[in-house]
Amino acid sequence: MRNFFYDSVGVRLKHALYLGVVGLVSLSSSAATNPEHPVLLRDVTDVEGVRDNQLVGYGLVVGLHGTGDTQQTYFTVQTLANAMKRLGVQISPTQVVVKNVAAVFITASLPPFVRAGSKIDVTVGSAGDAKSLQGGVLILTSLRGPDGQVYAEAQGPLALGGYSEGAAGNIRAVNHPNVGRIPEGGIVERDALVDLSHFRTVSFLLRNPDFNTAQVISGTINKEFNSPVATAIDSRTIQVDVSAAGASSVPNLISRVQGLSVLVHSPAKVVINERTGTIVMGGSVTLSPVSVLHGSLSIEVETINTVSQPNAFSNTGTTQAVTNTTVAVNDAPAQSIRLDNGANVDDLIRGLHAIGATSHDIVAILQAIKSSGGLQAELEVI
Repeated sequence: MRNFFYDSVGVRLKHALYLGVVGLVSLSSSAATNPEHPVLLRDVTDVEGVRDNQLVGYGLVVGLHGTGDTQQTYFTVQTLANAMKRLGVQISPTQVVVKNVAAVFITASLPPFVRAGSKIDVTVGSAGDAKSLQGGVLILTSLRGPDGQVYAEAQGPLALGGYSEGAAGNIRAVNHPNVGRIPEGGIVERDALVDLSHFRTVSFLLRNPDFNTAQVISGTINKEFNSPVATAIDSRTIQVDVSAAGASSVPNLISRVQGLSVLVHSPAKVVINERTGTIVMGGSVTLSPVSVLHGSLSIEVETINTVSQPNAFSNTGTTQAVTNTTVAVNDAPAQSIRLDNGANVDDLIRGLHAIGATSHDIVAILQAIKSSGGLQAELEVI
């Protein structure tokens, strides 16, 4: 008689075979009508030429509690030696230990119409192998624009949204301890002004290009000024003639136009993320009459390793390893749903959930329906 002991349980392999999706699309389908909802022009347009500008800088964060860059990050040592030299202290980079110092990149956004002396927020991110920037202070760093000019200076203590604690491989990290912000840590040194007084025309740019929406906005502006002052140039641009509008100033014209309410057509669009199985629908997305067949075949292989050994105080028998393998096959019957003319994607997803389809199955089914011509919307995969 032998006793059996498990030395490992659960070497389990699951393999699912997706049998298929069949989309049958009717040749006669009615056009989808997108809903309209009122919005202010300031919420859907931008003024051409009035925008933020990106700034970037490179500097050092000091005051860390042994979580800075290691000696392998040589550019940190060089940066520290150069900073000390500018302050009148001559040191050799080969003799510097930088456990409390980290090299960082600083980024910021320069708003339009900002004046010298204004304060802006800055974001600081580690450029080396620092473990954490917690408790660090950014030393004075110049922030430059794409033209190479210095537009701001940044300095101050970092505010982190995470932390990293522990030692000897037992480390607890929350969020991202290598990225921090300095609220109002940047001071603007150079004006970034846009001279609106020289504008002969003001162009409003749609954030979501659409010819129909551009024409609606153009007509709304012309109705407001009782004159054909606005022209839709393309699906994104609506151009307004400043002199024809008779406004006292360009800012007054922009304020008046941005305060107008228009009916915007929501685009028929479905955005899916295959990595997470997320599906987002916009507008009134409809389907042609379609039938979907969904089935699954699952094969489960379970391997259990056991050890067989003689009974206690036995003088015969040997200890042996025994492997037991079981195979289970589950071929579920195919399930189907049918959607009539005018159904939308929400109806489809509810039906697919009812037959047990996962989010990743739904993504594959939507792609198949789009390929067959049954989805009356733009399908974007991100």
